Amino acid sequence: MISKPNSNKARLKRHGRIRNHISGTAERPRLNVFRSLKNIYAQIIDDVTGTTLVSASSLELKDTYGGNKEAAKEVGKLVAQKAIEKGISEVVFDRGGYIYHGRVQELAEGAREGGLKF
Repeated sequence: MISKPNSNKARLKRHGRIRNHISGTAERPRLNVFRSLKNIYAQIIDDVTGTTLVSASSLELKDTYGGNKEAAKEVGKLVAQKAIEKGISEVVFDRGGYIYHGRVQELAEGAREGGLKF
């Protein structure tokens, strides 16, 4: 019997390779992205202490379907706004093993428009 390739397993493998190279500190935390079929989530994480400093998701948006590029851009702006309120202006972008395209790219552009630097 031939087994099907598991795309999420491959993504997690890619994510592990990315995480070997990037890490968030207190001065420059990591902006992590998780993309599901219906929503998109973003967290700003300090890996030294292992704490989530800021989080935002498309679930927080009203009157918007969370699985499209417009919602991803709004989540990027929202996470940037929350980060700036907490005094975070520079982050390291962690695409989470996803291709930098579509919703992930729109979230990053929204975060840049919101004032985050990466």
